[in-house]
Amino acid sequence: MSNHRIHAALLLFLLVALGGCATDNSVINQAAAANQQLQPAIMNDAQLANYIQTLGDRIVAAGKRADQAGMGPSGHTKEDSAWMFSNKMQFHIVNSKTVNAFTTGGEHMYVYNALFQMCTSEDELAAVMSHEFAHVYCRHVQAGTNRQYAQLGAAGAAAVAGYAVGGKENGATYASTAGSGTLALAKYFGMGYTRHDEAQADEWGFIFYCVAGWDPDHFGDFFQAMIDAGYDKTPTEQSDHPMLKDRVAAAKQRAAEWKQKHDDQFHQPPIADQATFAQLKQRAAQIAASTPDDASLQKAQGLLASFSSCVSPADTQPEQVRVRQRAEEAMQKQQQQSQ
Repeated sequence: MSNHRIHAALLLFLLVALGGCATDNSVINQAAAANQQLQPAIMNDAQLANYIQTLGDRIVAAGKRADQAGMGPSGHTKEDSAWMFSNKMQFHIVNSKTVNAFTTGGEHMYVYNALFQMCTSEDELAAVMSHEFAHVYCRHVQAGTNRQYAQLGAAGAAAVAGYAVGGKENGATYASTAGSGTLALAKYFGMGYTRHDEAQADEWGFIFYCVAGWDPDHFGDFFQAMIDAGYDKTPTEQSDHPMLKDRVAAAKQRAAEWKQKHDDQFHQPPIADQATFAQLKQRAAQIAASTPDDASLQKAQGLLASFSSCVSPADTQPEQVRVRQRAEEAMQKQQQQSQ
């Protein structure tokens, strides 16, 4: 590692130590920029767009009620959250074969077509979308960004220390090893926070889902479908998610407690009945199959596959595994070229 790279690592460490912090505005702007990159994969069909946005608006309205009642974790209540309930919040169906839903933390949330096709009812889809909005409500992207700052700062400090220990002859090797090793460990131990984020999104997503009028007994149905499809394999201590079986059990317990307190006072009919829901899925499948597979779509789909899954550990998604492997290979190649 060259002297200027060591100095850059030290500077990064000092910047982080002095308080690198993600704000709402920075996350909103980053989400808008990401959305531009994902445009080729967004299924801009009027019927599908109207359905997914109407469903999303119902969830956001439930979130607004919670906000007005002063409900939320500390990550939500410490700042003004009015932007979360504006008409700028957008939900999209994206053309991807990865079973996932994702939010970039700002004003955009994405449901992947493969997940949409896997849902057997609007309840399942609404549960996943409520979970995504809960990530926004709890400001998990902001918290995750700040954790990344800390991880990078720790890696930079380790690189500086490694260079000092290695001296002139072995400093570069020691610095590279210490920096990458520390970052790997930070990411590993940081998984506990990510599991916490996912569990918290389930907790608040369940509230939004129920207040928006869907059946509390069906919130965990999609997680059970994932189990039935063989996605619940990664041990908790090695995963960035709670076990799916634990998420199903928690959903059942919450449903029982909710019905004791609220009965069916919030119940509303679904936006799409079973027949209409099946037609919408078929329409999405047809559009996905007929979309030209050009380079811009491939790039957008690659970005979508690189996003962490909100429904399962990354190592259970074949396309995500391939994308991450290619990214790691590219990083290794770049490192080799810079040595």
